[in-house]
Amino acid sequence: MKNIAFFPLASLLALAPVPHAWAQASCSSDGAARPTALFERFINADCEACWSDTKAPAPSADAAVTVLDWIVPSPAADEAPLSAAATHDAEVRLRDLGRLLPGTTDTHIAAVHAPATARLRVAHGLAFNDYLGTAIAFTPPGPPHGQNPLNARWTYHLLLVETVAPNTEGTAVPRQIVRNMLQGTWEPQGSRPLGKAPAAWRETRPMRVADGAKTEHLRVVGWVQDDTSGRIVAAAQSVCR
Repeated sequence: MKNIAFFPLASLLALAPVPHAWAQASCSSDGAARPTALFERFINADCEACWSDTKAPAPSADAAVTVLDWIVPSPAADEAPLSAAATHDAEVRLRDLGRLLPGTTDTHIAAVHAPATARLRVAHGLAFNDYLGTAIAFTPPGPPHGQNPLNARWTYHLLLVETVAPNTEGTAVPRQIVRNMLQGTWEPQGSRPLGKAPAAWRETRPMRVADGAKTEHLRVVGWVQDDTSGRIVAAAQSVCR
């Protein structure tokens, strides 16, 4: 990993943990609509026709749904037509969902059960030396039914995605190709008297930009899952303004 001390100012601001610096990040989820669901499409790298399919599964146009396109490596490896965009992160995601490599395509839809008091923010800076400074911060919901959220265990996902407009790059529908994934767990922070404001969990990382990705089309998508219930409790996607 490259030393983040050599990142340009915009990327360092996206990585910085302080709120003032975060407010100056190039792209963030500030002011963007909160996703109500994740709509994940998995495409076997062998299935070129799946990529160009005009009837690819998609949510309704007016839904606040985040669509993700995972290109799954195939046994053909570099000989597969879509191998350039394939990532082993897609295999990890399929395993997490308990699904096998699709012969052609597979779709997974997960609702976001977002309490009004939960907050998730994602941000990123400018690409530099094949890396992009990224950040994710989560403020958990208030204590439900007497439970303290600081005693909960949360799993977070932060994805680097590349947007592709319809009728470009061989696709008839808009795409968000997953180019890199960061995932981890925020452990309980110990007891705190009920009624106290919950603390925020936060990660700042440089994420590698995949070969061939167009940096001007990169965004970040994040979500947080409650490990006890398995539910997604917050999701966010950056917008570059």
